[in-house]
Amino acid sequence: MNIYLKLFFLKRWHLCCLLFCVTACHSLKEERAFSVSQTDSLSEEINAATALKKIYKTKDFVQSADIILRTGKDYTSQLMRNLSTHDKTYSHSGIASWENDTLFVYHSIGGEGNPTQKLRRDRFEMFCNPYANRGFGVYRYRVSEKQKEKIVSKAKEYYSHHLLFDIKFDLNSDDKMYCSEFIYKTIKAATDNTINLKTTTLNHIKFVAIDDLFFNPFCYEIKRVSFAKQ
Repeated sequence: MNIYLKLFFLKRWHLCCLLFCVTACHSLKEERAFSVSQTDSLSEEINAATALKKIYKTKDFVQSADIILRTGKDYTSQLMRNLSTHDKTYSHSGIASWENDTLFVYHSIGGEGNPTQKLRRDRFEMFCNPYANRGFGVYRYRVSEKQKEKIVSKAKEYYSHHLLFDIKFDLNSDDKMYCSEFIYKTIKAATDNTINLKTTTLNHIKFVAIDDLFFNPFCYEIKRVSFAKQ
Protein backbone atom coordinates (compact mmCIF):
# COMPACT_ATOMS: atom_id res chain seq x y z
CA MET A 1 0.00 0.00 0.00
CA ASN A 2 2.82 2.44 0.79
CA ILE A 3 4.16 2.33 -2.75
CA TYR A 4 0.78 3.43 -4.09
CA LEU A 5 0.49 6.25 -1.61
CA LYS A 6 3.94 7.46 -2.58
CA LEU A 7 2.93 7.41 -6.23
CA PHE A 8 -0.17 9.38 -5.36
CA PHE A 9 1.73 12.08 -3.54
CA LEU A 10 4.08 12.26 -6.49
CA LYS A 11 1.02 13.29 -8.51
CA ARG A 12 0.95 10.06 -10.48
CA TRP A 13 -2.71 9.69 -9.63
CA HIS A 14 -3.92 7.92 -12.76
CA LEU A 15 -1.08 5.43 -12.85
CA CYS A 16 -1.75 4.69 -9.21
CA CYS A 17 -5.37 4.02 -10.09
CA LEU A 18 -4.35 1.64 -12.84
CA LEU A 19 -2.06 -0.30 -10.53
CA PHE A 20 -4.83 -0.66 -8.01
CA CYS A 21 -7.01 -2.24 -10.71
CA VAL A 22 -4.68 -5.21 -10.58
CA THR A 23 -5.83 -6.02 -7.05
CA ALA A 24 -9.53 -6.01 -8.00
CA CYS A 25 -12.24 -4.19 -9.89
CA HIS A 26 -13.85 -3.82 -6.49
CA SER A 27 -13.05 -6.22 -3.69
CA LEU A 28 -15.98 -7.95 -2.03
CA LYS A 29 -14.05 -7.96 1.22
CA GLU A 30 -16.31 -5.39 2.85
CA GLU A 31 -19.58 -6.77 1.53
CA ARG A 32 -21.98 -7.88 4.21
CA ALA A 33 -25.09 -10.02 4.23
CA PHE A 34 -28.46 -8.32 4.16
CA SER A 35 -29.47 -9.75 7.54
CA VAL A 36 -29.55 -7.45 10.55
CA SER A 37 -26.80 -7.93 13.14
CA GLN A 38 -26.79 -6.69 16.72
CA THR A 39 -23.97 -4.27 16.00
CA ASP A 40 -25.70 -2.55 13.11
CA SER A 41 -27.10 0.84 13.94
CA LEU A 42 -30.81 1.47 13.45
CA SER A 43 -30.04 4.31 11.06
CA GLU A 44 -27.85 2.08 8.89
CA GLU A 45 -30.55 -0.59 8.73
CA ILE A 46 -33.21 1.93 7.76
CA ASN A 47 -30.97 3.26 4.99
CA ALA A 48 -30.21 -0.26 3.80
CA ALA A 49 -33.90 -1.19 3.80
CA THR A 50 -34.69 1.87 1.69
CA ALA A 51 -31.86 1.00 -0.70
CA LEU A 52 -33.08 -2.57 -1.03
CA LYS A 53 -36.53 -1.32 -2.00
CA LYS A 54 -34.88 0.66 -4.80
CA ILE A 55 -32.95 -2.42 -5.90
CA TYR A 56 -36.04 -4.64 -6.05
CA LYS A 57 -38.06 -1.93 -7.80
CA THR A 58 -35.35 -1.40 -10.43
CA LYS A 59 -35.35 -5.11 -11.32
CA ASP A 60 -38.56 -4.48 -13.28
CA PHE A 61 -36.60 -2.28 -15.68
CA VAL A 62 -33.70 -4.68 -16.25
CA GLN A 63 -33.45 -6.88 -19.33
CA SER A 64 -31.01 -9.65 -20.12
CA ALA A 65 -27.82 -8.26 -21.73
CA ASP A 66 -28.15 -4.94 -19.90
CA ILE A 67 -24.98 -3.60 -18.33
CA ILE A 68 -25.15 -3.17 -14.56
CA LEU A 69 -22.71 -0.66 -13.07
CA ARG A 70 -22.14 0.01 -9.40
CA THR A 71 -20.35 2.54 -7.20
CA GLY A 72 -18.32 0.90 -4.45
CA LYS A 73 -17.64 2.58 -1.12
CA ASP A 74 -14.08 1.41 -0.62
CA TYR A 75 -10.84 3.21 -1.50
CA THR A 76 -10.04 0.93 -4.43
CA SER A 77 -13.42 1.78 -5.97
CA GLN A 78 -12.63 5.47 -5.63
CA LEU A 79 -9.42 4.93 -7.58
CA MET A 80 -11.25 2.90 -10.20
CA ARG A 81 -13.76 5.69 -10.74
CA ASN A 82 -10.94 8.14 -11.41
CA LEU A 83 -9.72 6.05 -14.34
CA SER A 84 -12.80 7.20 -16.25
CA THR A 85 -12.43 10.42 -18.19
CA HIS A 86 -16.05 11.48 -18.85
CA ASP A 87 -18.28 10.04 -16.12
CA LYS A 88 -16.60 9.01 -12.86
CA THR A 89 -19.74 7.63 -11.22
CA TYR A 90 -19.06 3.91 -11.36
CA SER A 91 -16.31 1.56 -10.22
CA HIS A 92 -17.42 -1.91 -11.39
CA SER A 93 -19.50 -3.54 -14.10
CA GLY A 94 -21.34 -6.72 -15.07
CA ILE A 95 -23.79 -8.24 -17.56
CA ALA A 96 -27.40 -8.95 -16.53
CA SER A 97 -29.15 -12.23 -17.25
CA TRP A 98 -32.68 -13.30 -16.35
CA GLU A 99 -32.65 -17.03 -15.65
CA ASN A 100 -36.12 -18.35 -14.84
CA ASP A 101 -37.36 -15.81 -12.29
CA THR A 102 -33.94 -14.80 -10.94
CA LEU A 103 -31.83 -11.91 -12.17
CA PHE A 104 -28.09 -12.60 -12.15
CA VAL A 105 -25.08 -10.45 -12.96
CA TYR A 106 -21.95 -11.96 -14.54
CA HIS A 107 -18.82 -10.05 -13.63
CA SER A 108 -15.05 -10.44 -13.42
CA ILE A 109 -13.52 -9.53 -10.09
CA GLY A 110 -10.35 -10.22 -8.14
CA GLY A 111 -9.16 -9.51 -4.63
CA GLU A 112 -9.61 -11.31 -1.33
CA GLY A 113 -13.39 -11.47 -1.78
CA ASN A 114 -12.99 -13.77 -4.76
CA PRO A 115 -10.08 -16.13 -3.95
CA THR A 116 -10.69 -18.38 -6.98
CA GLN A 117 -10.39 -15.31 -9.29
CA LYS A 118 -13.04 -16.95 -11.50
CA LEU A 119 -15.82 -15.07 -13.29
CA ARG A 120 -18.72 -14.62 -10.86
CA ARG A 121 -22.48 -15.06 -11.27
CA ASP A 122 -24.18 -13.17 -8.44
CA ARG A 123 -27.78 -12.31 -7.79
CA PHE A 124 -28.64 -8.75 -8.77
CA GLU A 125 -29.43 -7.89 -5.14
CA MET A 126 -26.00 -8.99 -3.98
CA PHE A 127 -24.19 -7.27 -6.84
CA CYS A 128 -25.88 -3.98 -5.85
CA ASN A 129 -25.47 -4.65 -2.09
CA PRO A 130 -26.13 -1.29 -0.34
CA TYR A 131 -23.75 -2.12 2.50
CA ALA A 132 -20.84 -2.06 0.04
CA ASN A 133 -22.10 0.33 -2.64
CA ARG A 134 -23.36 3.90 -2.92
CA GLY A 135 -25.62 3.14 -5.86
CA PHE A 136 -25.82 1.52 -9.28
CA GLY A 137 -26.92 2.09 -12.85
CA VAL A 138 -28.60 0.11 -15.62
CA TYR A 139 -27.53 0.69 -19.23
CA ARG A 140 -28.60 -0.88 -22.52
CA TYR A 141 -26.88 -1.28 -25.88
CA ARG A 142 -28.65 -0.51 -29.14
CA VAL A 143 -28.63 -4.09 -30.40
CA SER A 144 -31.17 -6.55 -31.76
CA GLU A 145 -32.89 -9.22 -29.67
CA LYS A 146 -30.74 -11.84 -31.36
CA GLN A 147 -27.59 -9.94 -30.41
CA LYS A 148 -28.84 -9.64 -26.82
CA GLU A 149 -29.16 -13.42 -26.72
CA LYS A 150 -25.62 -13.71 -28.04
CA ILE A 151 -24.31 -11.33 -25.38
CA VAL A 152 -25.81 -13.42 -22.59
CA SER A 153 -24.72 -16.65 -24.27
CA LYS A 154 -21.14 -15.39 -24.55
CA ALA A 155 -21.12 -14.32 -20.89
CA LYS A 156 -22.35 -17.78 -19.87
CA GLU A 157 -19.69 -19.36 -22.07
CA TYR A 158 -16.94 -17.44 -20.30
CA TYR A 159 -18.50 -18.43 -16.97
CA SER A 160 -18.61 -22.13 -17.88
CA HIS A 161 -14.94 -21.96 -18.88
CA HIS A 162 -14.06 -20.41 -15.49
CA LEU A 163 -12.60 -17.24 -16.99
CA LEU A 164 -10.03 -15.82 -14.58
CA PHE A 165 -9.53 -12.24 -13.46
CA ASP A 166 -6.72 -10.52 -15.34
CA ILE A 167 -4.23 -9.46 -12.70
CA LYS A 168 -1.84 -8.19 -15.40
CA PHE A 169 -4.48 -5.85 -16.83
CA ASP A 170 -3.51 -7.01 -20.33
CA LEU A 171 -6.07 -6.10 -22.98
CA ASN A 172 -4.26 -8.23 -25.57
CA SER A 173 -4.83 -11.55 -23.76
CA ASP A 174 -8.17 -13.38 -23.85
CA ASP A 175 -7.66 -16.14 -21.30
CA LYS A 176 -8.02 -13.67 -18.41
CA MET A 177 -10.06 -10.46 -18.22
CA TYR A 178 -10.76 -7.62 -15.80
CA CYS A 179 -14.33 -6.38 -15.33
CA SER A 180 -14.70 -3.82 -18.12
CA GLU A 181 -12.55 -5.89 -20.49
CA PHE A 182 -14.95 -8.82 -20.01
CA ILE A 183 -17.90 -6.69 -21.10
CA TYR A 184 -15.94 -4.98 -23.88
CA LYS A 185 -14.93 -8.29 -25.47
CA THR A 186 -18.31 -9.93 -24.89
CA ILE A 187 -20.11 -7.09 -26.68
CA LYS A 188 -17.67 -7.07 -29.59
CA ALA A 189 -17.86 -10.85 -30.03
CA ALA A 190 -21.66 -10.98 -29.78
CA THR A 191 -22.12 -8.20 -32.34
CA ASP A 192 -19.39 -9.36 -34.74
CA ASN A 193 -17.45 -6.16 -34.00
CA THR A 194 -20.26 -3.96 -35.33
CA ILE A 195 -20.16 -2.16 -31.97
CA ASN A 196 -16.62 -0.90 -31.67
CA LEU A 197 -16.22 0.50 -28.18
CA LYS A 198 -13.38 2.91 -27.55
CA THR A 199 -10.55 2.40 -25.07
CA THR A 200 -8.54 4.73 -22.85
CA THR A 201 -4.76 5.18 -22.77
CA LEU A 202 -2.77 6.43 -19.79
CA ASN A 203 1.02 6.40 -19.57
CA HIS A 204 1.13 4.32 -22.76
CA ILE A 205 -1.13 1.68 -21.21
CA LYS A 206 -4.28 0.88 -23.19
CA PHE A 207 -7.29 -0.32 -21.19
CA VAL A 208 -11.08 -0.22 -21.03
CA ALA A 209 -12.27 2.33 -18.48
CA ILE A 210 -15.68 1.88 -16.88
CA ASP A 211 -17.18 4.86 -18.70
CA ASP A 212 -15.88 3.53 -22.03
CA LEU A 213 -18.65 0.93 -21.71
CA PHE A 214 -21.57 3.38 -21.56
CA PHE A 215 -20.33 6.82 -22.59
CA ASN A 216 -20.76 6.18 -26.31
CA PRO A 217 -23.51 6.36 -28.99
CA PHE A 218 -24.14 2.61 -28.82
CA CYS A 219 -25.39 2.68 -25.23
CA TYR A 220 -28.05 4.57 -23.28
CA GLU A 221 -29.09 4.90 -19.66
CA ILE A 222 -32.15 3.05 -18.34
CA LYS A 223 -31.91 3.85 -14.65
CA ARG A 224 -29.44 5.51 -12.29
CA VAL A 225 -29.97 4.79 -8.59
CA SER A 226 -28.31 6.46 -5.62
CA PHE A 227 -28.52 5.10 -2.08
CA ALA A 228 -27.83 8.54 -0.60
CA LYS A 229 -30.41 9.99 1.76
CA GLN A 230 -32.99 12.10 -0.02
